Amino acid sequence: MDKDMIKGYIAARVAKELKDGDVVNLGIGLPTMVPDYLPADVHVILQSENGIIGVGVTGAAGSEPLYVVDAGGRPSAVAPGGCFIDSSVSFSLIRGGHVDATVLGALEVDEHGNIANWIVPGKMVPGMGGAMDLVVGAKKVIVAMEHTQKGAPKILKQCRLPLTAVGVVTLIITEMAVIEVAEQGLILTEINPDFTVEEVRAVTEASLIVSAGLKTMES
Repeated sequence: MDKDMIKGYIAARVAKELKDGDVVNLGIGLPTMVPDYLPADVHVILQSENGIIGVGVTGAAGSEPLYVVDAGGRPSAVAPGGCFIDSSVSFSLIRGGHVDATVLGALEVDEHGNIANWIVPGKMVPGMGGAMDLVVGAKKVIVAMEHTQKGAPKILKQCRLPLTAVGVVTLIITEMAVIEVAEQGLILTEINPDFTVEEVRAVTEASLIVSAGLKTMES
């Protein structure tokens, strides 16, 4: 698959997991592309942990006068009916289980549903942010990421980097596959038709259980 197409392909598949009326938190980077691929009849309420409920589309009519940034520091806007909230309310929504889904990237995920996505030791980082609250508080945790990093597996038997949280990941979506995190391990439920099961396994360190109902991955 062409490198330039990968992020859009992943975002389009993630969009299929969201339902009309869901409250959704999107991580920085690839996850912010997800709303571009939502069906016309699916409207989600986007929450930003730095104090917005009802994040709007930047550049939409009426958004220009607002001096607003999202949790990643990017220019943002507020949709009609949206509002600003303080941090205590924002994190009460997250910690109280009111966020239906969070979509975020990861440095590593493992077969136990653990996630590491905030630091590579020795490199300067801004901190964990709200990720640890989101992955614990959201009803569904979707990791949207490229399957490998420079050819090295990112889906491991056990994470090696400092963890963000333990046993929280619900679903992993990459350009190669959709993988469900279950009690018995990682279940390969969908596969990109450009790849074979053997090719997916070759770049996945963790063990994969191939679903009896394995489907073709559609973006």
